[in-house]
Amino acid sequence: MPASRRTGEARRRGDELLSIGAVLAFLRDDFPEVTISKIRFLEAEGLVEPQRTPSGYRKFSAADVERLAYVLRMQRDHYLPLRVIREHLDAIERGEQPPALPGAESRPGPLEEADRELAVAAAGPSGVRLGRAELIAAAEAQERELVEWEAYGLVQPGPDGGYDGEALQIARLVAELGRFGLEPRHLRAMKAAAEREVALVEQVVAPLRRHRNPQTRAHAEATARELATLSVRLHAAMVQAGLRSRA
Repeated sequence: MPASRRTGEARRRGDELLSIGAVLAFLRDDFPEVTISKIRFLEAEGLVEPQRTPSGYRKFSAADVERLAYVLRMQRDHYLPLRVIREHLDAIERGEQPPALPGAESRPGPLEEADRELAVAAAGPSGVRLGRAELIAAAEAQERELVEWEAYGLVQPGPDGGYDGEALQIARLVAELGRFGLEPRHLRAMKAAAEREVALVEQVVAPLRRHRNPQTRAHAEATARELATLSVRLHAAMVQAGLRSRA
């Protein structure tokens, strides 16, 4: 049964409130990626506000289920970040027309998204230093999330306790993945793969870095950047090919 029909069925039940498990059952057919952790995350982000029983259990109304379905649909079909989805929901609640949505066909594929991220990284300021609170705000995250990212080695401060532009980019990407229900423990394989790719690049450029000629050492840095770019694009192309093979 489509999610719209299931939420309509929930609405017809009147004032009956649903447990988080029942909400998951309502949404799972149309949104198989949704998890209880994802629903709790969306609640923590203020996108849904279920009632609480005296013992602390969440109870969701039909309107809550509709909001969750709307958020999940906007993420899946239009690739919108939660901040923009929240603005859309606020506009709807005020009785206003939300901004026009991009079509699902305009969503970038993995290879295009990798190219965009590489361009953003190349254009970003190399000397940026952020404090802890600044990083959390820029990544639209929470303190507890940063603590968890650091515990898994996904984001690390520098010797001065600050964070550079690359740490900010990683934090933003980890935060975006988290909005799809992917937790830091799920990303350990990505970190391990990245470390293996770094080792491969180092095999190529280490002899150049040890050279006495300054031009050769400079060439080592340029080579490392080029190899990193090719590695990221190869990974994205393989992901894209894998997704197409399952379509």
